[in-house]
Amino acid sequence: MTRQVIVTLAAFAALAAAAGTAAASGVAFTLPTPSGRGRTLAAMEHAVTLVVTDDLRRSRLTVFFRLLLAVPHFIWLVLWGIAVWFAVIIAWFAALFTKRVPDGLHGFLAGYVRYQVHVYAYVTLAANPYPPFDGSSEYPIDVRIAPPAEQGRLGVFFRALLAIPALVISGVMNYLVEILVFFAWFVCLALGRMPEGMRNLLAFTIRYHAQTQAYYSLVTPQYPSLNVGLEATPSISS
Repeated sequence: MTRQVIVTLAAFAALAAAAGTAAASGVAFTLPTPSGRGRTLAAMEHAVTLVVTDDLRRSRLTVFFRLLLAVPHFIWLVLWGIAVWFAVIIAWFAALFTKRVPDGLHGFLAGYVRYQVHVYAYVTLAANPYPPFDGSSEYPIDVRIAPPAEQGRLGVFFRALLAIPALVISGVMNYLVEILVFFAWFVCLALGRMPEGMRNLLAFTIRYHAQTQAYYSLVTPQYPSLNVGLEATPSISS
């Protein structure tokens, strides 16, 4: 058991170091620019891209009570998720017949993906502000989702089966993130800020979770990407 824990921590430390190295080289996660614009952090040409404008500062008080403060969001996630379950079934039939998810349905499902990202970022300490409940407002850890695209009927029909490997990887990431957040909680309380390498690794896992959710909920036909060679491009400020 002890050996497994040591191996897990060693693997996690290697990933954190890789994330920190990528950030230092300017090809992965970045801070806001002096002009106030963030930078879009995306796997090449993926429909779900990550935007990070987090400044690494953390409120010690909200960090200490983070899980308690997130309870209303957990409830809203469950309620919204019930509606999403029915929406995905409708989207599945629509995509089978028309090879596309209707715009309104796509927007509803994409909003849920964004809301999940905001809540997950808040709970894991990857971001500091209290997230909005609408899934459409800007947030320091956010995603941009492309408009609906044509989807192959075969891929739609077997979507739940095809998503299994990505869901397994996502579950393993959750296990590793729990370990990281345990240590990050103490660090943020002591320093009042999140180490950049930790934040970057959390952002990487959040991006993968978002791409997985978007794939199996038919928001996009693109499979989740584990590519850590990210291209940073200026995002459009509102």
